[in-house]
Amino acid sequence: MSSFQKILFTFFFIFLLNYAFSQEKTTSKDQRYIFFFHNKFVEENDLNVAHPEYGKAEYNEILESFRKDNFIVFSEKRKKNTNAADYAEKIVKQIKALIKKGVQPNHITVIGTSKGGYIAQYVSTYLSNPDVNFVFIGCFRDSDIKEIPDINFCGNILTIYEKSDIYGVSAIKRKETSKCKIDHFKEIELNTGLKHGFLYKAADNWIAPSKKWANGNYELN
Repeated sequence: MSSFQKILFTFFFIFLLNYAFSQEKTTSKDQRYIFFFHNKFVEENDLNVAHPEYGKAEYNEILESFRKDNFIVFSEKRKKNTNAADYAEKIVKQIKALIKKGVQPNHITVIGTSKGGYIAQYVSTYLSNPDVNFVFIGCFRDSDIKEIPDINFCGNILTIYEKSDIYGVSAIKRKETSKCKIDHFKEIELNTGLKHGFLYKAADNWIAPSKKWANGNYELN
């Protein structure tokens, strides 16, 4: 991403942030915020392009599902070959800006699927705020412990993975190696048979628990 593009990105976020807070008459101190990061396929293809095995990624439908439940959602279609760690650093600045404006950290939830989930993990690492919520979806393999040793979970962590998906398994090992305080940690194993394609869908099997987590329902009742 060029310097000019970074400037545009920053101004765009500031515009969204100011717009969100200009709606104070229609929102309250209980307003919840979601940062959503999509998978790598969306990063590399137009939204109308279907994956040969998993079909179209329902990116806009996912965002709409969160918005219809009154979350203010920050998300964008990333440029191809986005560096996950660098992108996460920008998001950390944006989250800190929200908190500085008075938003409670536990009213902010960072959700990512696949590559977007790795971005979310880097945000968790760099932000290092134990009160912010995170949902990591289909984005951990046992080999990550050695291959990506710099990730350190921090916050209220929900992980969701699919039993038939080789690209996302239980992240208990990462939790055990993380040194930050984690007050709330839960995992959900799905069994849809859709492999990695489960996270392409705007499906309640992962969206519904993500919403509960974002609303502070850490028991997922």
